[in-house]
Amino acid sequence: MKRGILVLALLAAAGCGGAQQTPGKVTLTYGLWDDIQQPAYQQCADAFTKANPDITIKITQNAWDQYWQNLTTQMVAGGAPDVITMQASYYPQFVKNGQLLDIQPMVEADKVDLAQYRPGLAESWVKDGGRYGLPKDWDTMAVIYNTDLVKKAGVDLSDLTWNPTDGGTYEKAIARLTIDKNGKRGDEPGFDKTKVAVYGMVPELNDGSLGQNSWGNLAVSNGFSFIDKNPFGTKYFYDNPKLAEAAAWYRRLIEKGYIAPYDKTSTLGTDAVLAAGKGALGVTGSWMITTYLGAKEQKFAFAPLPKGPLGRKSAFNGLADSIYSGTKHKDAAWKWVKFLGSTACQDLVAKAAVVFPAITSSSEKALQAHEAAGRDVKLFVDQANDKDGTFLLPVSDHADEINEIVGTAMEQVWLGEKDAPSALTAANTQVNALFERG
Repeated sequence: MKRGILVLALLAAAGCGGAQQTPGKVTLTYGLWDDIQQPAYQQCADAFTKANPDITIKITQNAWDQYWQNLTTQMVAGGAPDVITMQASYYPQFVKNGQLLDIQPMVEADKVDLAQYRPGLAESWVKDGGRYGLPKDWDTMAVIYNTDLVKKAGVDLSDLTWNPTDGGTYEKAIARLTIDKNGKRGDEPGFDKTKVAVYGMVPELNDGSLGQNSWGNLAVSNGFSFIDKNPFGTKYFYDNPKLAEAAAWYRRLIEKGYIAPYDKTSTLGTDAVLAAGKGALGVTGSWMITTYLGAKEQKFAFAPLPKGPLGRKSAFNGLADSIYSGTKHKDAAWKWVKFLGSTACQDLVAKAAVVFPAITSSSEKALQAHEAAGRDVKLFVDQANDKDGTFLLPVSDHADEINEIVGTAMEQVWLGEKDAPSALTAANTQVNALFERG
């Protein structure tokens, strides 16, 4: 369930979705990208069909990149899934193109209790009075680390601090965890940054305009704010010096050899590099809990994000289930979405402990399921419950273009082609020009 933004070239859609039907029967297609979650939602589908024998759910699953590429093509061709797993940063573009159904009238008619969801989730899916999804889950961020490497280094990750000047105890830990091919650590004399065997940190620097898995959390803890209003503000602040300070700090870690050079970074994700034992720690979200704690190659554990100058700040994000506006089966699709957004389904998902469901009571059951399985993941919930500990990732128009502009600027910083202030100031000018043109 990665929550960064891909570049989407979305065009206006025409035509209708849905499969060929047997008279009296309806088959709804439901799009997912997370294979780990699919079995839990299959349970929901089976329970739903048992209660609604005339409606069958066909789940289609594709990995993250392919999912969005397919969806874009399907929208244009008129054959998108009837019900779509949707990311909050993406949906405004689909709404703009008339590709998602406004479910607010159905929510009102069926008196769906929006208060059952964790605060902030339901509000994210409202644009210009229309509602385009019911919340399905939420996530916060944490440090993921290789327990063996951390133990051998003798570092304590339980209460890290960070600042953009010297990196605080976070940078000290990262330096200590970095090991060259001669066995020298990053904080020892003779460390060779050109021959690193294990990197102290494996950040996801190719993280678009949000930095959810890297710079975003630290930048906000340093005083950075993405946008003037969220959701649907019209002025971004990527030129804020507090963001540039955080980006420059990451660049310095590359120069010191604690992070792999950006142009030599493996195309593998953070999880694959850590699983190979080539890195000691990274930043990840709660949707990756079972991936890491179920890994066979290495043993992992979670630690809280470091406290920045303004405290510990985590991106807070959530997915929803949306209805394709071209579906032939709006009533059936709404029944399925309403079921997905109910305790009947979200309790099943909670029992599987693959995500924290959006409904508060179901989320508590997910934590109990993790604890019963011996997984120590309460820090994700504690972070979400901290009234000053989270920030909502920006939701606005032009998200695909913003992602490309800011992502390119960040790449210039990581490659050392431009300093952070100049690259981000130029990017911010381009971003805000998008809103001036409408």
